[in-house]
Amino acid sequence: MTQDQSGGRSPAPSRSVAGLAARFEAERGRLRSVAYRMLGSFSEAEDAVQESWLRLQRSADGGDAVENLGGWLTTVVGRICLDMLRARASRREDPFEAGAAETRVPDVVVRPADPGQEAELADSVGLALLVVLDTLAPAERLAFVLHDMFAVPFEELAPVVARTPAATRQLASRARRRVRGATAPATTDLARRREVAEAWLAATRAGDFEALLALLDPDVLLRVDAGPGTASKLVRGAREVAGQATYFGQLVDTACVAYAGDGVGIVQAPRGQVVSVLVLTFRDGRVSGVDIIADPPRLAAMGVTWPLEPRQERL
Repeated sequence: MTQDQSGGRSPAPSRSVAGLAARFEAERGRLRSVAYRMLGSFSEAEDAVQESWLRLQRSADGGDAVENLGGWLTTVVGRICLDMLRARASRREDPFEAGAAETRVPDVVVRPADPGQEAELADSVGLALLVVLDTLAPAERLAFVLHDMFAVPFEELAPVVARTPAATRQLASRARRRVRGATAPATTDLARRREVAEAWLAATRAGDFEALLALLDPDVLLRVDAGPGTASKLVRGAREVAGQATYFGQLVDTACVAYAGDGVGIVQAPRGQVVSVLVLTFRDGRVSGVDIIADPPRLAAMGVTWPLEPRQERL
């Protein structure tokens, strides 16, 4: 109870700040998953979730009148992410546009390459999907992620993207077609992908150019993301990418195979310091893509440690 101006007692808020915080924490994991799929960045996802908490606190009733807090927070996080994506577009941050000044590879969850971890891969977000999502317009991405991945009704999404429910449905449908067209089902099983990753390490360790070449798809694409302000590094073609592996040979003794997203990759950590994560994608048993994250702040935000430790939460 609180005291009013007449000296009497007025009812206290129906829920304390601590109670509201507890309700929010119960939703945090789901909100982080929404934001990560929208933004492809762990650190930005955390920023979006924290902003949703601030907006909840600033709401007129402190959240008391929100019956479906999870749904309310999901649409708020979606709106925040939409603004962040539009800000990226206004800065011309199209990381996969030919000739772009910078290359940005989305964050992925990295785990030890342990058979005990394999069951978790089915629920992981693959790099291929995140790359495709990065090509969608912000409103398309929101409609697809929130409706197709998190079952938010179009009637609730329409106000967020300032469209009618029917137009929002069309956004999701268009995004769905693009995603399906660009993310074909895996044609290489996990055991083969691990085998190729181990062979990659062996070939680079031995400096065996021909062995490495045999692992690569003729049209393999190498992308290196070293962080903001760095020049783009895009290399296409098996011989060219194999030639780049001479650099990795310098670090191979401190590298190991790991699960990355829903596939496999390689973590490099000289003197116990993680300096890069390579994510390998495959086509018909060969490596068709090598995406390298070598941006120290992002590696820290991804939570990759050496020796590798399982992430406490799955996104």
